[in-house]
Amino acid sequence: MNAQTHGAAAHRPAPGIRPRTDGDIAACVAVLADVHRADGYPVNWPERPGDWLRGASLLGGWVAELDGRPVGHVSLSRHGDGDLAPGLWSERTGTSRDRTAVVGRLFVAPRARGHGIGAALLGRATEEARRRGLHPVLDVVASDTAAAALYERLGWQRLATVEQRWSPTQVVSVHCYAAPGGPADR
Repeated sequence: MNAQTHGAAAHRPAPGIRPRTDGDIAACVAVLADVHRADGYPVNWPERPGDWLRGASLLGGWVAELDGRPVGHVSLSRHGDGDLAPGLWSERTGTSRDRTAVVGRLFVAPRARGHGIGAALLGRATEEARRRGLHPVLDVVASDTAAAALYERLGWQRLATVEQRWSPTQVVSVHCYAAPGGPADR
């Protein structure tokens, strides 16, 4: 690394992670739209993206900020009907799927990548799940190779890859992950 590169890295602003408020939803939807255009996430654009971000069975939501502007988001929720990882974790560990928390709605603005924001958001959701005595799990579309690489780099364990029917005409491959540090790791 040369002095110029080192100096640029030293002046990069650190992301701030804080609880999401209702006042953040519009900015988060705008960031999500940028992510959808760039990466195709979410695969199917929600009819009401603000409600999609709020999610059902929400345990918490957080935003990442750079220079005072939201540039990323993550949520933590109880498992729902479409979540595969909680059942796989339960089968593997012999624990109730009610002892899991689902990490979801994780995204970072394309312009803000390279600051460790995705890892910081994932860490915050994981920390909250553990604080509640729950094991963090998640599902990710297999075609989202950047997200899968992040989870694996951070030590998340791939439980399985499963075909999931999202509509009568749409079947999607989904990777299911569990955070490191649970009964299966002992």
